Amino acid sequence: MPTLNLKLKKAGRRSYEIFIEKGAIKLLPKYLKENSVGKSYAIITDTTVQKLFGNSLQKLLKRNGIKSEIITFPQGEKSKRMSTIKSMAEEMVRKGFTRKDAVIAIGGGVTGDMGGFLASVYMRGIPYIHIPTTLLAMVDSSIGGKTGVDLPSGKNLIGTITQPKAVFIDTSCMKNFPEKHLINGIGEVIKYGAIMDKKLFKFLEQNHSEIMKRNPKALAYLITKSVQDKCKVVKRDEIEKGYRMILNYGHTYGHALERLSNFKLLHGHAISIGMVIANQIAVEQGILKEKAAARIKDLLKLYGLPVLTMKKLTPCDIASDKKREGDHINMVLPKKIGKHCIYKQKCT
Repeated sequence: MPTLNLKLKKAGRRSYEIFIEKGAIKLLPKYLKENSVGKSYAIITDTTVQKLFGNSLQKLLKRNGIKSEIITFPQGEKSKRMSTIKSMAEEMVRKGFTRKDAVIAIGGGVTGDMGGFLASVYMRGIPYIHIPTTLLAMVDSSIGGKTGVDLPSGKNLIGTITQPKAVFIDTSCMKNFPEKHLINGIGEVIKYGAIMDKKLFKFLEQNHSEIMKRNPKALAYLITKSVQDKCKVVKRDEIEKGYRMILNYGHTYGHALERLSNFKLLHGHAISIGMVIANQIAVEQGILKEKAAARIKDLLKLYGLPVLTMKKLTPCDIASDKKREGDHINMVLPKKIGKHCIYKQKCT
C-alpha cells in the first residue's frame, strides 16, 4: 500500500507524509527517531480508544525507548469543548511537557480535531501526529490540518489550520470496529465521489458487497482514493480561502442536524441527509438533473445511510455556518456525478 506525500504549495516544513498500510502504527517509532519529532509524547485519546489502541501504542513506544504519557477525555462530540482542551493542557503541564515535546492524537475525528488543536495552542504550538482509527477519520479529518472545538451555536467555530508532522493510517484498525462506524465513514467517501471523483463513485456502486465484508483490497482502494482526492484539494487551497470549501458538500445542513440532535446523530449520517437536501436545492435551481440526484440518493441508501429527516430546517438553523457571507451561505452543489459548483443560499 502507498505512502502519500502531501506537498503543500510554498509549505516548506508543513509538507508531510501519509502512511497507508496494514500495521502502519508499527512504523511510528522509527519515524519519530529519524525525524526528531519531539522528545516525549502526549498520547491524546478518548477513554474507549485508550483500551483498544492507546495502551498498546504506549507499550510499543516504551519498547523502543520512547517516553509517553496517555491523556484521555470522555468519548463523543460532547467532549469537543474548550473546557476539555483546558483540562488536557493543565494535565500536560502537570506531567512536565515542554515546547520540545509533541502530541500523538490516536482515535476518530473528535480526537484528531482536539489533539491537533491542543498541539497548535499548547505553549504557542508544538508538533503533532495523527493516527486515525475510524474510516471517517482516515478519509477525511486526519488530512489537511483542520483542528478545533465546538460552541453551543455551531460545530468547529473555534480552531486552527495546523498541519501534522505525519499521518499513520493503519487499515488493520478497521477489522473489528462496529459496522455503524464503517457506514459512517462511507458517507464522506460518497461525498468525494459525488463532487469530484466519478471513478470512485462507480467503485462504490459496483463493490458494495466487498466493502461491507471489509475486503482489504476494496477498503485500501477507497481509503487511498479518498485521501488522494482530499490531498488534491488541500494542496490547491490549504487554508480554505475558496476552493477547499467544496469539501463541505452536505455539511451546511448536516452540521445543523448534528447540533439539533444533540450530537446523537453520527457525522456521516448527518452529512448523508445534508447531501440529499443539497441535491434537492440543486434540482430546484436547475443545476442537477433529477436522475443524478436519485443516483446519489440510491447509493447512500445502498450503504444504509439515512436520507430523510423529521426536522424541517429553517434559515436560522444554518445561520451560524462558517461559510456564511452576509445574508447567504456558499453551498456546494453537484452539477453531475463527479462535478460541483458553488451556490449562494439565503440564510435570513
